[in-house]
Amino acid sequence: MLLDTERAYRAVAARDARFDGCFILAVRTTRIYCRPSCPAVTPKRHNAEFYPTAAAAQAAGYRACRRCLPDAVPGSPEWNLRADLAARAVRLISDGVVEREGVPGLARRLGYSERHLSRVLTAEVGAGPLALARAHRAHSARLLIETTDLPFADVAFAAGFASVRQFNDTIRAVFACTPSRMRAARSAVGTTGRITLRLPYRPPFDAEGLLAFFRAEAIPGVEDVSDGTYARSLRLPHGPATVRLTPADGHVSCSLRLADLRDLGTAVSRVRRLLDLDADPQAVDAFLGRDPVLRPLVLARPGVRVPGSVDGAETLLRALGHVSPGEPLEVPDGPITHLYPAPSAIDSPVARALAEGRLVVDVGRDADDLRAELSAFPGVGPEVADHVVMRVLGAPDVPLTPDHWRPWRSYAAMHLRRTA
Repeated sequence: MLLDTERAYRAVAARDARFDGCFILAVRTTRIYCRPSCPAVTPKRHNAEFYPTAAAAQAAGYRACRRCLPDAVPGSPEWNLRADLAARAVRLISDGVVEREGVPGLARRLGYSERHLSRVLTAEVGAGPLALARAHRAHSARLLIETTDLPFADVAFAAGFASVRQFNDTIRAVFACTPSRMRAARSAVGTTGRITLRLPYRPPFDAEGLLAFFRAEAIPGVEDVSDGTYARSLRLPHGPATVRLTPADGHVSCSLRLADLRDLGTAVSRVRRLLDLDADPQAVDAFLGRDPVLRPLVLARPGVRVPGSVDGAETLLRALGHVSPGEPLEVPDGPITHLYPAPSAIDSPVARALAEGRLVVDVGRDADDLRAELSAFPGVGPEVADHVVMRVLGAPDVPLTPDHWRPWRSYAAMHLRRTA
């Protein structure tokens, strides 16, 4: 990913929050990296370096700014706009694949050798898969340190570290702070049994539209929309979970109840994708607002999002009409009493293919390949395939609307649905 350094420096000088998450500012004199909108004194141009990711800055020897918390920002919209190997790998790493399956498992999912994958990521993102996963673990650890009272040994293993020593070394290297000092400085702690986080987004944000979408599609027992909050169950790699999402000014309040804390990073990544929180709505609205048909819709409802997915198999099966709840939760969470059924519990050719691994629907798939595979699958067809590609991959330009609305046809479709 090539950065226009002069434009990046102008964004830093203006403290433009629109660029938070799009690139990282690193200051040579302090060896600290920041988000572009950091309120600290703007460094001189010759002291500023720019990196595409926090992992790249960490690999270059920089540590995170404790004032602006550069990991606590919306992610780059780049990873949904791009469908190349690097973008697919970044999405899977964010989902926790390296922690669960290692770099060999990541490479196997993507269909490339470990060496080639590392070479591509280093060239495109500035860091290899292990460095990207390390940054992901550091972020998860910070969340657990600041929002729970868990012993640090439990935090270390829940965040994916192989040892407490590795956890301590990483926290010191990334945040220039010990876990004890970080916990002492925290501002809030999750309630008993729950972890409460603030998920930032780039404004504007059409929260009402997302809640209306989820309300219309909700499966009783699995999902609930009431009092401005969307709640649902989650089937995560290490166990079930429930989440409550309440939009607020500048962020979404996310309250998670996890059966296994190792799923925290994965849960946050999936929820962010569900709400399309890494989108750049100003870019989308500026383009679509130039069209005479869409202009009044954009003005009336700025910041429309494309609802994503927390589980590719679930999204596909629901699109095919499987809308019954599955097994009950051991401990219900208010109106959330059941999980969505596992593919093995549904009797259909598609469900069997999903359960047996012959059909994979996840964020690591190439959009064109997944669309072609689903379209050719008996009983699926192109319309369902487009729906799944749009929601699971966050693809912004699925051909659901006329070509002249490229490259944001998915958002144009949501504007039309929102109006209807």
